[in-house]
Amino acid sequence: MRDAFGVIGPVATRPELSGTSRSMGDFDLSLSELRVIVEITCPNPSLMYRLLEADSKSMRSMSGSRRNSGSSLVSSSSASSNLSHLEEDTWILWGRIVNEWDEWRRKKDKLLKELIRKGIPHHFRAIVWQLLGNATDMPVKNQYSELLKMSSPCEKLIRRDIARTYPEHEFFKGQDSLGQEVLFNVMKAYSLVDREVGYCQGSAFIVGLLLMQMPEEEAFCVFVRLMQEYRLRELFKPSMAELGLCIYQFEYLLQEQLPELNVHFRSQSFHTSMYASSWFLTLFLTFLPLPVATRIFDIFMYEGLEIIFRVGLAILQYNQTDLIQLDMEGMSQHFQKVIPHQFDSCPDKLILRAYQIKYNPKRMKKLEKEYTTIKNKEMEEQIEIKRLRTENRLLKQRIETLEKHSEEFVSGLQTQLEQSRLREAELLGALKEMQDKVLDLEKRNNSLPDETNVAQLQEELKQVKLRELETLHSFREMQETVTELNQRWQHHMARGGGHWKESPKKNALNELQDKLMGVRLREAQAQAELKEVKLKALQLESQNQIHSNLLSRHEQERAALQDRLQHLTSHNKSLQGQLSEMKRKQTESDCKSKEEVMAVRLREADTMAAMAELRQRIAELEIQKEEGLIQGQLNHSDSRQYITELREQIAELKNEVWYSSKLIFTQHTIQSGVKKK
Repeated sequence: MRDAFGVIGPVATRPELSGTSRSMGDFDLSLSELRVIVEITCPNPSLMYRLLEADSKSMRSMSGSRRNSGSSLVSSSSASSNLSHLEEDTWILWGRIVNEWDEWRRKKDKLLKELIRKGIPHHFRAIVWQLLGNATDMPVKNQYSELLKMSSPCEKLIRRDIARTYPEHEFFKGQDSLGQEVLFNVMKAYSLVDREVGYCQGSAFIVGLLLMQMPEEEAFCVFVRLMQEYRLRELFKPSMAELGLCIYQFEYLLQEQLPELNVHFRSQSFHTSMYASSWFLTLFLTFLPLPVATRIFDIFMYEGLEIIFRVGLAILQYNQTDLIQLDMEGMSQHFQKVIPHQFDSCPDKLILRAYQIKYNPKRMKKLEKEYTTIKNKEMEEQIEIKRLRTENRLLKQRIETLEKHSEEFVSGLQTQLEQSRLREAELLGALKEMQDKVLDLEKRNNSLPDETNVAQLQEELKQVKLRELETLHSFREMQETVTELNQRWQHHMARGGGHWKESPKKNALNELQDKLMGVRLREAQAQAELKEVKLKALQLESQNQIHSNLLSRHEQERAALQDRLQHLTSHNKSLQGQLSEMKRKQTESDCKSKEEVMAVRLREADTMAAMAELRQRIAELEIQKEEGLIQGQLNHSDSRQYITELREQIAELKNEVWYSSKLIFTQHTIQSGVKKK
């Protein structure tokens, strides 16, 4: 289901399985001849018969490739009569090892380890690998046929990648070949047994190697054991955390034992994962020739991933001088074309170099703890980021939902806000109109005289009337004086005609009378002018008094207007303060309403997140339930109890979901109450 390759370039074509040293597997014996040898050399031949029957299938699948190889394990011209004493001893030795396996594992473990490092004879590989993996009597073998009847979600991916597995090997050539069919069966069966891993491309090469040695049922059992007990399952998990650990440990060993090469790799940005990922995922099966990789696999079955670290460092140590002189592209070509064929003729040389590499298991455990600590911190950060992203996504979804459901509420709030603003504007207009009316009335009131002004005006009116009477009296006196003078003048003029006839005395008297008349006329004229001046003075005094009174009234009005202005200013400030207070209360009310809505949204988002987690847990339990059903069908043991427990857990989670839904409904009710408020 995932591409497991971190290799440089395409997977190189692998040569056919060939021998690396002369052993019992170097001769082509018939099954009947092998049975005779077993009956002679083994006290309990039944176990060896099983070995021979399983191995005969493997031999048939590899016969074509062995005959076409120059370094083939089987020589077509050899016969049983050509067995050397050493080869006979090797055959007899491994026969005894297989027959007395438990005793060898208890008492001769070191000797067994040395023999495995030297290579397991080809005919014994199937049974020895099963014994090393403790896969001879696995219950899952009986379930294999049932698994093949089921359907797997990984079938299309498996079919697609089968043609890429050992494409040049005779056993797997052809779309409908037996090798491809059994490979598909094993991969499909495992994808059903382990749904978490499912199918990963690199694992097909390991299964292919097993199928070259044994029938598909035994290959399936060994592969299950490899995945469970040899850390391969952790390597092939979707997270590939174990691969990251292996790369981390390998980089430490590289830095410690080959520091110059490590510095060169770093300077060229040639990362360890670019060449070492496929080493761990396929156990060198896609990197080295098949005979060499099979020797490494022998040791892997006994010692685990330690041999992968050792062989990888040995290869880099062997090529250090050449690699340091190359750039990134040159190193890529060197890894693809040169390194894979360096040990074709002598794989023992590579194995010997591998065990000259320093390897400290305690230090590797310490590195594992360091890597776990680092990854835990990264995981916590990723979980926190994922949680925040999930919360953000849920909040956005919830906000969108609330926005959709609260459009009427928002529009209602907006309408209320607009109405309140209109009412506020109307109140302000009415207030201003009332203020204008008050000012107008005050102006009218100020224009009307008060009691003091009326008394003053009455006094002024009396004085004006008195002056008017005096003026009239003076005018009448003037009229009388003028009338008298006029009469006298008329009388004088009447007498003036006979003056020339009278005596000089009378003439002199008349002249004096004329002069007196002239003086009286001038006196009367002067009095008239004086009266006129007095009248003007009185008028001026009256006007001055009126102006003084007007000025004083204007001053009083100005003072009154200033007092009124101050009063209106203070009143306006009071109104402005009330308006600001109203706006502040309105703002506080809006903010409080928004905060209450956001609080409800956050509570609902938390509830939605909890529900999402519960649903995810339910889905996981459903998957576990399906796995439990499959496992129960296969194992026929404790399945009902396991399924019952799963159902109880699912029921509990559904109750929690129901409670969360009820909580959401309660929060909706609270939110509706907030909206109404």
